[in-house]
Amino acid sequence: MTDSTWSFNYPKTTKIDVVDDYHGTKVADPYRWLEDPDSDETKAWVEAQNQVTFGFLKEIPVREKLKERLTKLWDYEKYSIPFKKGDRYFYFKNDGLQNQSVLYTLTSLDGEPKELLDPNKLSTDGTVALSGIAITEDGNLMAYGLSSSGSDWQEWQVRNVETGEDLPDNLKWIKFSGAAWTNDNQGFFYSRYDEPNEATKLEDVNYYQKLFYHRLGTPQSEDLLIYHRPDQKEWGFDSIVTEDGKYLIINVWLGTDPKNLIFYKDLTDRNSQVIELISEFEASYGFIENDGENFWFRTDLDASKGKVIGININNPAKENWQEIIPEVEEVLEGVTLLNNHFVAEYLKDARIQVKIFALNGEFVREVQLPGIGSAGGFGGKRYDTETFYNFTSFTFPTIIYRYDMVTGESTVFRKPNIDFNPEDYETKQVFYTSKDGTRIPMFITHKKGLELKGNLPTYLYGYGGFSVPLTPSFSVGLLVWLELGGVYAMANLRGGGEYGEEWHLAGTKLQKQNVFDDFIAAAEWLIENKYTSSAKLAIAGGSNGGLLVGACMTQRPDLFAAALPAVGVMDMLRFYKFTIGWAWCSEYGSPENPDEFEVLYGYSPLHNLKAGTAYPATLITTADHDDRVVPAHSFKFAAALQEAHNGDRPVLIRIETKAGHGAGKPTAKIIEEIADRWAFLVRTLEIELT
Repeated sequence: MTDSTWSFNYPKTTKIDVVDDYHGTKVADPYRWLEDPDSDETKAWVEAQNQVTFGFLKEIPVREKLKERLTKLWDYEKYSIPFKKGDRYFYFKNDGLQNQSVLYTLTSLDGEPKELLDPNKLSTDGTVALSGIAITEDGNLMAYGLSSSGSDWQEWQVRNVETGEDLPDNLKWIKFSGAAWTNDNQGFFYSRYDEPNEATKLEDVNYYQKLFYHRLGTPQSEDLLIYHRPDQKEWGFDSIVTEDGKYLIINVWLGTDPKNLIFYKDLTDRNSQVIELISEFEASYGFIENDGENFWFRTDLDASKGKVIGININNPAKENWQEIIPEVEEVLEGVTLLNNHFVAEYLKDARIQVKIFALNGEFVREVQLPGIGSAGGFGGKRYDTETFYNFTSFTFPTIIYRYDMVTGESTVFRKPNIDFNPEDYETKQVFYTSKDGTRIPMFITHKKGLELKGNLPTYLYGYGGFSVPLTPSFSVGLLVWLELGGVYAMANLRGGGEYGEEWHLAGTKLQKQNVFDDFIAAAEWLIENKYTSSAKLAIAGGSNGGLLVGACMTQRPDLFAAALPAVGVMDMLRFYKFTIGWAWCSEYGSPENPDEFEVLYGYSPLHNLKAGTAYPATLITTADHDDRVVPAHSFKFAAALQEAHNGDRPVLIRIETKAGHGAGKPTAKIIEEIADRWAFLVRTLEIELT
């Protein structure tokens, strides 16, 4: 089927007369009414859009075959990294197609696992997800959070690990928080917001988070307020109890800026005050552990790629800080303490390296990983000699290893069996030049032996924000794309964390255009190097990556044949008015700042659609319960795109129901969405199936 045979009757979207004045610039917002997801008008619009979208998708012959292949590939056992508390091990396992993974516990690695919590039993459709757990040091109690339909709002309960029975404790209105047990196992610290308006809780802004202590067996109304700042509505609080149980470490965050504060409280003194150890937002500080009054941190203060320092809380002045592991060329991502050694995870050109150091900073050895890819884990307690980590890459599913901290030996703990031969595929890393001359890395994966004639269907993925590094990872969905003969390219754009804080800042606020330039340059490189052509090139990304796709398809609609923005931030003038959107001003800037407004308005996808333009075939995806990036972003962008578009290619929006930003999404919904994504590309890129 060719473009010329496509015709669409898009739902008519009502326009209203709403105009805002930004520093003298008048900006119309005719689809403002779509910001109310619960109005009858919006619900009718959603239903009408889904009818058009799913009407198009169901006519694609290969759609069901793709779903069948995805389902078959997905059906293998998946394990999480085990961890130990007291005399018990804990891990998650998914038998294959379960909507949610199940939490198990066992007393020895070769023992019989016991089911501790199965989220699949909490709803008929898998839309209630386990969003957080915290287990006491003796391994006997577990606090756990649940979220429904993908919402960020959590409800926490407590379960007896031995009996599997829930205690009466029930805590509500928790968001962006874990739980930190005291070493006496009598209660835990957590952060929450005030009870929201029930009718608008998925859109209202979240301010004034408070840190509480909950004592077991008492109602939430009696929880002890540990810390809050009525004068700082944007501050949020994470809490950690030190391994020795003596201190509560309070990490103070401000939006999504990696810069943070560190406070602490002496838990041995009931009347102790919260002490401000680091009281300026000048760098990031990640608490590692303490040795009495000596606190260890990973920081990027005067070291954009990270280093390890020690601070004695009795002599906390900066001139007394001790540098233990200095900054090097690689980015220091994280540090744990095991076998009385620092285990440091580094990033070199978006590849993981793991190195072990003595407490004085002396290098001991590097962990020998199975190849080029991503590794994570290495959790545990200070004197543990056993730990676990996982390793994965684009075509190798996640393998769990046990690591002996004394001998340095890795042994396979769990290895999946999947209906796929990774030896049939290859991954390479290339470097290309962006518009301003910056060298950008990109991973490319495809079947071995493909001839580069400039006509391969190519899926270019990116993110480029919030200091998040993209490293090689395994995806069943990606396997199916590769089996179709497709090329997968993942670009490591500025704004991410691949090369430290300077790399991140180079893609933020007034510099955000660098990210889009990097992505556009990746597309041009793939075309110049005969991987693909504009007629066979699709771009994709989610959340901040959805913004990336929206900006690039509006700036260079000629460069791409298809665009798949998922749960994207599309309205850069109103993002900060919903839920946690205000927190992104540290990344994007604020429309209330005249200079930042000019930049935001200059690339905001919603505001840069031009009438009469032929845009790429577009499949926008969002969900009706997304309270991270509210669906109004995608709703308004879809309405404006359908009005502006002057071409035969479809510009559609797929709106998932009873789902959110992505976390906790049931397996069944994930498979359906990926099948629809590939079916859309098979048709719009005119992929010939063999």
